[in-house]
Amino acid sequence: MNEDINILVVEDDEDINILLCRILEKQNYNVKSAFSGSEAKMCLEMYDFQLVLLDLMLPAITGEQLIANIRKIKVMPIIVISAKPGQETKIEVLKLGADDFISKPFDVDEVLARVEAQLRRYLVFSESIQNKSTLKFKDITLYKDEYKVFVSNKEIFLTAREFEILALLMQYPKKVFTKAVLFEHVWNDEFFGDDNTVNVHISNIRSKIAKINPQTQYIKTVWGIGFKME
Repeated sequence: MNEDINILVVEDDEDINILLCRILEKQNYNVKSAFSGSEAKMCLEMYDFQLVLLDLMLPAITGEQLIANIRKIKVMPIIVISAKPGQETKIEVLKLGADDFISKPFDVDEVLARVEAQLRRYLVFSESIQNKSTLKFKDITLYKDEYKVFVSNKEIFLTAREFEILALLMQYPKKVFTKAVLFEHVWNDEFFGDDNTVNVHISNIRSKIAKINPQTQYIKTVWGIGFKME
């Protein structure tokens, strides 16, 4: 199972970053490193992660700012590992949206236990979303089992590819999907930079929805990254 889990380690101390990566890789997790807040932000925009281990005192973008940015687009667990003292810091980051807080210096076994606990909750939550047969967003209702989509109670007819794209966006309405991720999920093939294929399908979905409700925007283009529900 761990081979399918991608974890981002955000830590500017090289020794600690390498240590965390090594202990996670020994558990067969896929691990990527970032040494600054800006580098972490770029990684989050380009790749799909299931968990983030995050320091707070980072160059460029602070850990607190990164938590706020992540929570705008993703629901994955965030575990803060910080030397910042005080109960107030812990309460602050948990209120911002972090799922757990570990103080430095940390125990390796505790870190692994916390990671496993957060992933168990996240994977159960993700599975429940994926297994939902009916998805709703604004006045769009999508029935996965019946391959039907209704806008304002009027049915629209999508191709199989268009339906899969819309279903994926509606499953995770706060998440930004890159064109590469959409292509690989829907076409089950490696993405070779053919932006036009994804763009055409998104355009077709928008046009079909707009025939029913032209006043409302549903799919947002996040320039330079991809698409998400508006």
